[in-house]
Amino acid sequence: MVSMDDAVIARLEKGGKRYEVLVDPNLVNQWKDDKESVSFDDLLATDEVWHDVKNGERPTEEKLVGVFGTIELSVCVEKILLEGSIQLTTEQRKKMIQDKTKQVIADICMLGIDPQTKLPHPPQRVENALIEARFKADPFKPVEKQVKEAVAMIRSLIPISFTTVRLAFKIPGANYGAVYSFVREDVLREDWLPNGDWAFTVEIPAGMKNDYIAKIGKRAPEVVVKEMK
Repeated sequence: MVSMDDAVIARLEKGGKRYEVLVDPNLVNQWKDDKESVSFDDLLATDEVWHDVKNGERPTEEKLVGVFGTIELSVCVEKILLEGSIQLTTEQRKKMIQDKTKQVIADICMLGIDPQTKLPHPPQRVENALIEARFKADPFKPVEKQVKEAVAMIRSLIPISFTTVRLAFKIPGANYGAVYSFVREDVLREDWLPNGDWAFTVEIPAGMKNDYIAKIGKRAPEVVVKEMK
């Protein structure tokens, strides 16, 4: 478990009351990206839901059932993390934004090139463009999605292009929800097949291909993928 000193409050407000859990801020995004990769033992500082962590106020079982439909901790935590907010200190937020910005810059330099020189842009040039464009990283949003947003903001400031690939996937319909939440911004076309499978095509930077396929594979182990020419 994360220590109480390093944990932050994740909070959901419902019916005029707060519902809080103590979580590791560095694992929240990983959990949202792939729930199977993070155990609640690592994510949580305590095995409890609180009304007010600082004052030690706990909700009754009746209150939990009324808001979450159950007293099961995993269900309550999932709803709080997906629908609530993370209460970071100013220093925690500043550091997480700095770290996420560095990841965005590194990915842009790795995946994109200057179409005039056919070479990657230096990190400092990308950083300067992001500052000029007033890009601000979100500490809890996946890097892949923020790279797209960042590139859209700096295209008018520096020339940048990506070699892309089109990938066709087929997954069991039972895995649709978990996969769609990850790929929805990339989908070019989609179809439901007669056997209940979901087929879809995406276009992504070529450098992201292996990681992208791996992340879908974690959500849908029976995935079938083909690179389109």
